[in-house]
Amino acid sequence: MKNFVYVAGLSAAFLVAGCTSLPGSGSVPKWSQAAAPAGQPIPYRWTHGNAEKAHKAMLSTFGRTGLPPGQFVWTDKIPTEGETRVVVDLVTQMAFVFRGEQLVGASTISSGKTGKITPLGYWPILEKKKFHRSRKYDNAPMPFMQRLDEYGIALHGGANPGYPASHGCVRLPMKFAEKLYGLTKVGTQVVIEG
Repeated sequence: MKNFVYVAGLSAAFLVAGCTSLPGSGSVPKWSQAAAPAGQPIPYRWTHGNAEKAHKAMLSTFGRTGLPPGQFVWTDKIPTEGETRVVVDLVTQMAFVFRGEQLVGASTISSGKTGKITPLGYWPILEKKKFHRSRKYDNAPMPFMQRLDEYGIALHGGANPGYPASHGCVRLPMKFAEKLYGLTKVGTQVVIEG
């Protein structure tokens, strides 16, 4: 079964380039000049509805439907109860962190560029390092690295231009990556939909 999110007023090219609007909200950020026919279906290759729920939680928690590239929001009050989990939405280039059922932060991301894959699915954090260097890509820095698979795909701080630009990792704004690093542990669940 294919899953679709209907995004009024947004083009598919804009979504790939870093949409910051809630799917179905019809709102387009002022910094975007994108336009497309209303009701344009944007397909998710794989979703269990986590991204849609996260976008709704962002609206109810922070009163926002999106963020400009490189920006994030974080709550002042983090619940002490409940497991931490991360939801990554490749279609809208956003990440969301929950403690229990409470959204505590949301951020723009930069995922794998054309030819480089950010894998979909459920992933536990396998390893954490405050500072790591890539063995594959010219010793590139990967601050606040949280590895998701055996091939080196990770969440980490890095350039966040608002569109897919990484070698497969999920790049986060540096301060968000640091806050997320402090909230997760080895085994924390990350779901990547897109």
